[in-house]
Amino acid sequence: MLKLRTLLLCNYLFLTVGVIGIFYSLVITNFYNRKSLYNINDNEVTGIINYIFIDGNHLKLEMKGKEKIIVNYFFKTKIEKESFNLSLGDKIKVTGKMNIPSSNRVFNLFNYQKYLSNKGIFFLFNGQDIELIQANKSIIYNLKKIIINQIQKVKKTQGYLKTFILGDKNYLQEEVLNSYRSNGIGHLFAISGMHVTFLSLVLLELFKKIKITEYKRYLLVIFFLFFYLFLTNFSASVFRAVLFFVFFSINKIYYFHIKTINILCLTLFLILIINPYFINDIGFQFSFMISFALIMMHSFISEKKGYLKKLFWVSFISFLVAIPLSANYFYQINIFGPLINVIFVPLISLIIFPLSLITFFIPLFDNFLYILINIMEKTSLILHNYKLGVIILAKPNILIISFYYLMIIYLLFNLNKDHYKKMVLMIPILLVHNNINYFNFKPYLVFIDVGQGDSILINLPYNQGIILIDTGGRYNFNNQPWATKNKNNSIASNLIIPYLKSEGIKRIDYLFITHGHIDHMGEALELVDSYKVKNLVFNGVKSTNSELSLIKALENQGKTYFFAQEGDAICIKTYCFYILHPSKDINTNDNSLVIYTVLNNKHILLTGDISSSIEKKIINTYNFKGMDILKIAHHGSLTSSDEMFLDSLSPKYAVIQVSKNNKFNHPHPVVMERLKKREIKTFLTSNYGSVRFNLYKKEVTIDSVISYDILEH
Repeated sequence: MLKLRTLLLCNYLFLTVGVIGIFYSLVITNFYNRKSLYNINDNEVTGIINYIFIDGNHLKLEMKGKEKIIVNYFFKTKIEKESFNLSLGDKIKVTGKMNIPSSNRVFNLFNYQKYLSNKGIFFLFNGQDIELIQANKSIIYNLKKIIINQIQKVKKTQGYLKTFILGDKNYLQEEVLNSYRSNGIGHLFAISGMHVTFLSLVLLELFKKIKITEYKRYLLVIFFLFFYLFLTNFSASVFRAVLFFVFFSINKIYYFHIKTINILCLTLFLILIINPYFINDIGFQFSFMISFALIMMHSFISEKKGYLKKLFWVSFISFLVAIPLSANYFYQINIFGPLINVIFVPLISLIIFPLSLITFFIPLFDNFLYILINIMEKTSLILHNYKLGVIILAKPNILIISFYYLMIIYLLFNLNKDHYKKMVLMIPILLVHNNINYFNFKPYLVFIDVGQGDSILINLPYNQGIILIDTGGRYNFNNQPWATKNKNNSIASNLIIPYLKSEGIKRIDYLFITHGHIDHMGEALELVDSYKVKNLVFNGVKSTNSELSLIKALENQGKTYFFAQEGDAICIKTYCFYILHPSKDINTNDNSLVIYTVLNNKHILLTGDISSSIEKKIINTYNFKGMDILKIAHHGSLTSSDEMFLDSLSPKYAVIQVSKNNKFNHPHPVVMERLKKREIKTFLTSNYGSVRFNLYKKEVTIDSVISYDILEH
């Protein structure tokens, strides 16, 4: 035992163990190719239900079959939805079709396929029929059902109880959740060390009161925490907190005197040995990086007098360490985050979280908890709406992240020596990162994959101008309240705005709405509400109801808009965007703005949804002698891309913005044959995802999200 204690006091041992864990996980995740036990041709899956989520007419099940798999099923009627009675632990058989999860289709954004793969999920299954094979008989699933049923007795604050107890944020309003993230307090709503520590201390104190010996009470708490792991679906941050508590307890009971930082290294090693794919988990990365920093700075923090001072420095150090990760995943930080945390951390950790646990046992406290939560939500939304302290940081590469952490280590080292003034070194770094677009020396053009719709970004060099042409949008074919989803599936908030932020774009100088169809302008209002848009440009002919609604909203907000017609030119510095059409009202598609521009001697024509009759008018009116990039009109429908038009323009590259398996069967095979016959290099967003043209003076390079190629010409 003496030799063991001596060995456990060796700092280098734990450091080595931690490094081995990281190295092992990197090797496994990068060089070991896991294979699924399912096959793409499987039309039937059987398994145990582990998670249920219903939103509108959408039923989502996570099942444990041969491996974990997600089943998506859509209720056909309100009666079918209301009669749904499957529960956790039930064994079911589902018939339907196997699908591969989609990867990200927009540069830099969340990769759902990779996210599921890290969780050991390789397929999605579109269910057509669900059959119960055997009702749940598992004690542990029954315990989880009892807890869920108890939570569902609470009416007003049920979503927060599911968040704090089950770690399931799906039931919080998306707008509110986004405000928490924007204000730098999103971590307070993810179960982690704070929640596990609170639960553990409460249980330890309770067991102590009833005269249970120290060894037994720690053992009981450990058993409870492993059940809690099951309850929260073994999330990485909870796993870290539970394992840390287990090692901390062993250290305390047996007087090993292992340093806290070494316990964390041991926790890191074991969790990565158990599941090396945790290293790619966002919660895992935030949890460990912040925990390491706080433990290393423990002496500095403990020297501060007063709860609020200690809390501020905990928040500040956490904020500092999280900057590179926040930039990498969320493309923004809130510089007032430490101060906001000083307000919200005590409110949540000392009042709302404990009161949520009390409400779980005594639902009568629901109304009181609801009042406090309402105050908290409104405060967060006000801060979010004013965007106080929010600065946009473009997605950093690995070199920039490494530089950040070298600087952060240096600053923390100096902070430990009370050299506070060195903190100002972070200001110029953030200023440069926040203004990264000034270092963009070339214009580039991005056809953003928004599904069956158009959205095109033009970024002029040295931050001279940002132009967005159309926003995409989805038609809502199901207006029945019972089938309406609560979760926001907005293209603007989920695709366009995050992408703009990831490129370091802080505003849109001109938003062109080519015409009034939803698939071109459906996201405009949300974009204007959520992002800085200086000018909106509509076609100067008859407006659709959608356009009139948008114009009314703009007028109510005092936003600038104007109309453009054939012959107009909108210039930013030396770059001009020429309006070639429309000149009179024809029909909605043929009313599309047709925009022509030249960027670095590259000729670009963007055509909206015009038909072949307008194409003929354009080539008869303008003497084009070749086009570098052509946006194929109307998603490649047969009404456009006339042979005479293609022959006259003779474009080098063509792009068709279209979704896979769309109900319009776009693009038409005849159009594709015309493009192929003329050897025009054509990019379909349905195949390539978003497509980016980098317009250098002497060449064009093309990047695509899917089958990522860089083609030099």
